Amino acid sequence: MSRRIRDMFNEIAHRYDFLNHALSFFRDFAWRRACCRNLSRRVPARSRVLDLCGGTGDFALSFKKYAGETSLMAVGDFSEQMLLKAKEKSNAYFPVELDAGNIPFRDSSFDVVLNGFGMRNVSDISRALAEVHRVLARGGYFTTLEFFRPDNICNRFFYQILAPLFIPVAGAFFSGKKEAYVYLVNSIRNFISVSEYTKLAETFGFEKVAVKACDGGIAYQVLLRKK
Repeated sequence: MSRRIRDMFNEIAHRYDFLNHALSFFRDFAWRRACCRNLSRRVPARSRVLDLCGGTGDFALSFKKYAGETSLMAVGDFSEQMLLKAKEKSNAYFPVELDAGNIPFRDSSFDVVLNGFGMRNVSDISRALAEVHRVLARGGYFTTLEFFRPDNICNRFFYQILAPLFIPVAGAFFSGKKEAYVYLVNSIRNFISVSEYTKLAETFGFEKVAVKACDGGIAYQVLLRKK
């Protein structure tokens, strides 16, 4: 990931949570809960968990609420400022500054890898998927919650017409960093579709467990399992 993108996330870290919640009309809470509730029923007790591209740690904390005690929980992100915010929230996990394309853990280190709204921001999706597969134990789960490129008329209209007008303006008003939110909108418009993502993951040794649309396809939950 380029230094420019990392710098943008560092600059908006202090307002990132509020803006994410507000710009999703606070639905991101429900989406994370649904992911974690479903996943917690499938994984063993005291799982080893990595929240990849974990930002300020919201996904990790949501998972812990449903899964209970974990034997290892790490939040990995490329933004040091995001990780500082994560550390302020909880001592239930340890923060790790990392590149999703070069995860600094041994093979089969985790039973669960979470990724919430982060795959759009990696420079090489294929490399990141290969690394997730490497660090997962056999039978481990990888869940992605993401704004994929819209594939229906309503969502295409929102992201092509409304979002470029509304989201950067709102982001600039609350954070003073319009450029970051222009980038976030474009990252959705230029990303792959959920079906393309699932098919790509399968080429790296994952099997599809479930794909679920959130609120009509605004976002998607993709649950994968390492064969």
